[in-house]
This record gives sequence, structure tokens and C-alpha cells, in this order.
Amino acid sequence: MPYSSPYVPLAVSTNFTFLAGASHGEELVARAAELNLPAIAVADANTLAGIVRAHVAAKQSGLGFIVGTRLVFRDGAEALCFPHNRRAYGRVCRLLTLGRRRAPKGECHLDLADLLDYGEGCDVVLLPSPAIGDGALSEAARQLSRRFGRYFSIGADHAHDGNERRHLAALADLSSWVGAPLVATPDIRMHDPARRRLFDVMTCIRNHVTIDEAGLLLSRNAERYLKPAQEISRLYAGYEGAVARTAEIAGRAQFSLDELRYEYPVDVDLNGETPQQKLVRRTWEGARDRYPRGIPIKVRDQIEYELGLIGALDYAPYFLTVDDIVRFARHRQILCQGRGSAANSAVCFALGITSVDPARIDLLFERFVSAERNEPPDIDVDFEHERREEVIQFIYQKYGRNHAGLAATVICYRTRSALREIGKAMGLPLDVTEALSGTVWGQSSRGVTDDRVRELGLDPEAGRLRLALDLSRDLIGFPRHLSQHVGGFVLTRGPLDELVPIENAAMEDRTIIQWDKDDLDAVGLLKVDVLGLGMLSCIRRGLDLLAVHGDRPLTLAEVPAEDPAVYDMLGEGDSVGVFQVESRAQMTMLPRLKPRNFYDLVVEVAIVRPGPIQGDMVHPYLRRRNGEEAVEYPSDDLRQVLEKTLGVPLFQEQAMKIAIVAAGFTPGEADRLRRAMATFKRTGTVAGFRDKMIQGMTARGYDPDFAERCFRQIEGFGEYGFPESHAASFALLVYVSAWLKCHYPAHFAAALLNSQPMGFYAPAQIVRDAREHGVTVRPVDVNHSGWDCTLEPFDGDPASPRVALRLGLRQVSGLNESEAGRLIAARRASKSGAFADMRDLWLGAGLQPGTLDRLASADA
Repeated sequence: MPYSSPYVPLAVSTNFTFLAGASHGEELVARAAELNLPAIAVADANTLAGIVRAHVAAKQSGLGFIVGTRLVFRDGAEALCFPHNRRAYGRVCRLLTLGRRRAPKGECHLDLADLLDYGEGCDVVLLPSPAIGDGALSEAARQLSRRFGRYFSIGADHAHDGNERRHLAALADLSSWVGAPLVATPDIRMHDPARRRLFDVMTCIRNHVTIDEAGLLLSRNAERYLKPAQEISRLYAGYEGAVARTAEIAGRAQFSLDELRYEYPVDVDLNGETPQQKLVRRTWEGARDRYPRGIPIKVRDQIEYELGLIGALDYAPYFLTVDDIVRFARHRQILCQGRGSAANSAVCFALGITSVDPARIDLLFERFVSAERNEPPDIDVDFEHERREEVIQFIYQKYGRNHAGLAATVICYRTRSALREIGKAMGLPLDVTEALSGTVWGQSSRGVTDDRVRELGLDPEAGRLRLALDLSRDLIGFPRHLSQHVGGFVLTRGPLDELVPIENAAMEDRTIIQWDKDDLDAVGLLKVDVLGLGMLSCIRRGLDLLAVHGDRPLTLAEVPAEDPAVYDMLGEGDSVGVFQVESRAQMTMLPRLKPRNFYDLVVEVAIVRPGPIQGDMVHPYLRRRNGEEAVEYPSDDLRQVLEKTLGVPLFQEQAMKIAIVAAGFTPGEADRLRRAMATFKRTGTVAGFRDKMIQGMTARGYDPDFAERCFRQIEGFGEYGFPESHAASFALLVYVSAWLKCHYPAHFAAALLNSQPMGFYAPAQIVRDAREHGVTVRPVDVNHSGWDCTLEPFDGDPASPRVALRLGLRQVSGLNESEAGRLIAARRASKSGAFADMRDLWLGAGLQPGTLDRLASADA
């Protein structure tokens, strides 16, 4: 598409060129729109990590957007690369993957020959670099010109160093020699010259020097910002063709991220069935297993409805993919539990993805899989934390590294890290920066206020300190590096490295893609979360012990439901070790809420969180539940949304529904509200919806005070709004862990001790709680203990139902498992199966003196 303006900025770096770009992509796009530029390119160094955010911002502002990357080669040469079409974009992704996969995490090792191999269908611009000499630059220009012909150009920066005319003339000579046109490529690192200070300090951070030591490393001026077309024409006077070449390149580089089409991986074991046919068959087989006495009519109707919607939206391959992963885990006896938007459905219960019986909780499937919203479904699966790596490696092996990768997590500066980095670069004394960062609670992103600075006895207006405080606020939210998502897998039918570059993670045998979960949502790529949960390891151990020392083996779904004794125990705040409700805050809430059924546990999980607390939802809910306050609904529409929670919005889904039915939000706007309420997002993001929400509600006849109160409650979700679907999955684990604790306290305590470290309580507190529940606890003993805690017949009779808890050698402080293994092996090898005395132990097991000391100190 030709552009009317003669100038399009091409050499633009965002802050995803880590510590070398001083503006967010969104800021650069907004500034380009203000300058009436027709388009903007983003070309970060050896990455495509920042293009999605800039692409989304450009679409919203109506600005043309050019996808590009700045390739930095191992010999110091640099080139811009702009794909013309989808196939060329795929080759650029593969090129970056090649460089990233052959290098350690965070690095990219590329050579000019790689660009010659993968650059077909791209415009390539060679950038003069001080890292290579004139001879190497000329040779690179010759090779690239021969390979790319009319799609090759030589970039010309205007450095504002007094030598720009001589520099441009030399580049024009090179251009003439190789027969390639010159193109204006001012090196843009910020949207506004006011960011020059931050740019310089980031240079100090990148080079590990202070501002006083940086010298010539710093920028000579503040000119590396986005300029209007008229200014570029003035700067490149006499080289008008170089300016016009920018629009010509932009006109050819018409690939858009909107062209990406995601295809679910197809199950290779279809055996002649379509994915939908296989899903239907697997679902009904699973349902018959779940309900051996007959599938309830309500559940049967729900399954038929869900399968119809899944078929209409062609989501069957997705459900089969998750089913395949879960079946692998079950085959390996790895306990797992699905959660997320689509997990708590009748289909997922039948497939065994979740153990939440749809008969126990009413979650509308349309909230999760909706033809109206046209969103992909979302299923997270928690696995035993100690065995999740087995599942991850299974996925890599089944789908291959070119079809499976973990999503990235963008590690951004928060208040504490920004203060420390800026303070060090500014040369502030270490004790000052440590004192300032010590005032920050948690993962705050709000900066340090002047009042807090004064409380430390410091003057916030002191020159260098003032500058450090201001710059640290500017740096907050800037990306620092890419890390791996806790378990979000992207699985594709076609090559993944043609959708997005893949790189090595810090962990061995892990690879990640360059986009995070928000980027994936924006371009419509599927993510399956494979997560680790310590309580699943504990429950699996508890159920295993129950199978050996109890009535019968049980699965999560088979644990007897709605046991009054369990609710009695929880209602007394007796929840040490119980999943999600073991904190002091939860122990205080349990006697007030007095849960009597499964949905009460769903509420309990969600209510003791920053969102409901800061949104002032907790006390109104409790008063209404206890009959101290009337339950009122301003309209029938809101009654349908809030009836289950007594008129008080507690869940993320309710907040979205209020916005739709009471304020007139479209589903798309409500989804943006959901994104703004996502975990750890700043409340300020949600505040952008305030006017639309309140005006929309008042226009529909709601009282302004009620509308304001509704928004304040929703605003509380900006800190942490918990989805009802997640709360339901967690509530099941609350119930199962509480059931084990209530009826089998010895089994539960042993499982909990063997799953450490996890939870709030030290082993000594768990042991004391077990004793308080009537468990006989036997000490660590070199003649009886294994590595893990075990259960023993209480009176020596193996048939006796009563058991005692024998503490394992893992409870001996400082004892490692290998030394314990030597002890156990020697004990088994002895004729009597026990050590006669200390000498026998010492000689028989060959333990180190330090190990013997530890055993003696533990009275083992």
C-alpha cells in the first residue's frame, strides 16, 4: 500500500530492545499518530517480542504498522529486516529462532550468511555500525545487494554530531558503488526528547557503570526521538530520495499480525474419526464411567449442549489436546485437576480433566466458550508440583520443539528493582537505595512517595536523589528481560517457529516463545497451562496411604461429597494444612462464614483476597448471609447476575456481566475490562473504564451512588479479581484436603510432611496439630524410619484400622536423602533388619561423623 507522506520511520527501537530503548511501543505509536505520520515500523534488536503491543496500539489509533526487526550479527554488522508477506514473516521468525537456539538464554548468535539464507521476501537495510570497519561494511553491502537486489538499501542515520554531512556523503558513495539506494534511518530510541535522561541512565545500567563513569558511552544529544516528516526532510536536504525510500519500503512491507491463523494440533490417533466425532465418543465413554448408575438427565442435557457448541466453533481439537495430556498424567499416576474458563464443564468432567461434578455447581458454559465473543476456550491444568516436568517433557516429545513452546513472561521493573538499578547508576550510596527499597511492600509498581522519603530522614528535593526518584518512576513497567511462563504451552499444527521466534529458557531442556499471554490473546493463539500445585502432591500421597492403610482407593471425584463433619471442622477454623484456607485470615473468616456446602467453599476461596477486601465486598456479604442486612437487587437483570452471591459481586465473571447488562458494555469491552482486572495489574488500568461504566448505568436508570459503588467494587478486582471457575476448582481441593484431615488425620499429616516445603506451617506445627487430632506420633528412629513419614499399625496388628504416624528421616535437620538411603540400605542388609547399637550403625552404614551427629541431635 503506497503512503501519501514521503517519510515513514523505520529504525525504531522500543523498550523491548532491553535497556537500549527508552519508550514503550504504545508511546511511540501514539506520538507517530500525533505527528500525522502515515505509519511506523518497530525493529527491536534480534527480537519480535514487542511487536504485538505496538500492533494493537496502531490498530486502535488507525496508524499503519510495519513489522520488522534489527538484526545484530556476531561480527558487529547490523541490518533492518521487513517481511513483505506471511511467508517472509515465517522465515524471519525461523531466522531469529536459529540465532536464539544456538545461543545461551538472552543472546542471539547470527551471521550475515543466515540472513542470506532466510531473508527471501524481505526488504533489507544495512546499517553502518561503528563495530565494523569500512572494508567489512562494503563487503556486507556487496553480498546483500547481490542477494536482495531492488529490495536492498543502505541506511543513513543523522547523528547530529557535526560530521553528518561527511557521513552521508560517504554512505552515498557506498550506495553508488553497490548500486543500492540510500534510505533515511534516523536511529529512534524514544518518543520524546524528555526521555533522554532515562535513556542515558539505562545505558549506565546496561554497561554496569555509574553516570559519573559513563563518559562517551552516553548519548551526545537528545535527538534520537520521533520527529515530524518536515523535520526529517530538512535534515536530509539534498537526499530527498533517501526519505522517499522509507515510504517505498513501508509500502512493500505489508505483512500484518492479523494474517496469523492459529491451527489446533490434530490428534494423530483419530483412526478415521473427525476430531468432533472422537470428542463425542470419548465424552460419553467418560460420562458412563463417572456415573455408573446412569447419567443424570441434567448432566446429559448439559453435555449435549456443550458438545454442540464445541462442534459449531470447531474447538474439538483443543479439548482432545488437553484430554491427551491429562490421560498421559493418569497413566503415570500423576494427580491433576483442571481449572480455568472451560475446565469446569460437563465435558471436562466426563473426560477427567476436572473432578468438579457439574451437578455440584452451576457454571454457565457460555461464560467460557461463547460464539458471541469468538474467544478460544481456556483450560489450566494443575499437576503434582514434583512431577510436572514429566508432563512438560511429554508435550515436547509428542509435539516436537517446532510445534510446542512455553509462553514468555515479561519481567518488568517494579518499584524496588527500579530504585536499586537507578540508585546504583546515579551513584547513590548503597545504604540510601536499600533504605528506599525497604519502604516498598510486595511487588508494588507505584513508586516511593516524597512523604516516605522524608520518614527516612532524607530530603526528596536534594538534586541527585530527586532525579533518581523521578527516573525510577519512569523506569517502572519497562521490560527487563523475558522469562518463562509458569506453564503456559503454545501448541500448533504447523511449525511454531513460523508464528513466533523460539529461544532457550534458563532451565535445561526448556524453550520459550517471545510473546507473553497477553500477546497470545491479542493475536488469537491458543495456550494450555500446565501448572504445578503442591497440594496435589500432598493429596495424591494421602490417597495412596488411604489405599494401603484405609478402606479403599479413591480418586478426587470419588471422595464422599457434602460431609457435614468436614464442614463442622472448617466452621471451627480448624484448617491447619488445608489447601487455600490455612492462613490466619482464612481461619478468622471460616467461623464467620460457617460453610455448609460446596458453594460456600467456592465463596470462601474467593472472598479472602485483596480484590473483594479493597472493594468492600466482604462485610456486606457476611451481613446479608447472617440476616443482618436485607438482600436487594436494583433490577431483575442484576438479580440474575448476583443472586448466588447475595447481591455482592465477588467474582471476575460477575464484574464483566454487570458491565454488560447494567452499563451497556459490549462483550469486547467487557473482555478488555477483564484484562484490566487480571492478576497484578495496576488499578489505574481499570480506572480508565470508570466514566463509561457510571454513565452507562445512570443512563439505564441506576442510582449514581449505586453505580459509583459498583465501580469501586469492580476496581478492587484490579489488584486481584478471582474467577468463579478457578474458585470452584480450588474449592474441590479445599474439600478433599479437609476431608482427609477430618477423617484420616494421620494419613493427612504424613502426606503433608512428605510434600514439604509447602504451605504456611513448619513440620513441628503440623506434628503438633496431628497430636491434637488424636494421632499417635512416633519419633524418628534409625531402626524404623524410612526417608518419608510412614504409617504403622497402632498396636502391632497389621489388620488393625488404627495407625500411628512414624516420622521419617527427612525430618532430621541437615540430613540429605543420599545419606539416609545408605542408612536404610544397610539396615535392610543386616541379618536382624535393625542396628544393634551405635557402633553397628557406624560400621554398617558407613555414615560420615557429621551425619551421626545430626542423627544424635535429633534423638533418632
